[in-house]
Amino acid sequence: MKHVVGIADMKISSVPDDIVVTHALGSCLGISAYDPIKHIGGIVHVMMPTSTLNPGKAKANPYMFIDTGIPAFFRELYEAGGVKRQLVVKVAGGANVHSVNGDRFAIGKKNYIMLRKIFWKNGVLIESSDVGGTCARTMYLDMSNGRVWLNSAGKDKEL
Repeated sequence: MKHVVGIADMKISSVPDDIVVTHALGSCLGISAYDPIKHIGGIVHVMMPTSTLNPGKAKANPYMFIDTGIPAFFRELYEAGGVKRQLVVKVAGGANVHSVNGDRFAIGKKNYIMLRKIFWKNGVLIESSDVGGTCARTMYLDMSNGRVWLNSAGKDKEL
């Protein structure tokens, strides 16, 4: 079964036949985490770096922001049986899709910086990433083996 992760959303699975996918990772970040021992994993699609922009929205949907969505996502993974030290984490997105006009706000870059700060404070390592650039990406996670791949501009890339 295919589980589609929307913007400011996340999905977790432990079913080997499942594929978890998120589309339209422009300045947003997609973070996949997979426990290869327990075969539990998922993807979160976060939009903005900090919930201080709108605490009310963050309370209603923590997955909208890096600083609230990442901790919520990892708590869900742990509650589902994932083990922190076993998780394989991969990251994509953070693009400057408005490169023609310039990216005054640098949302993609700020998202990635905030993510790295949270991971550093919590001892989470990123195994691989495809961040930046100017193209949007689609991220896939195969629950049977933890394989993560991206599609951007019609081309697939292993992550």
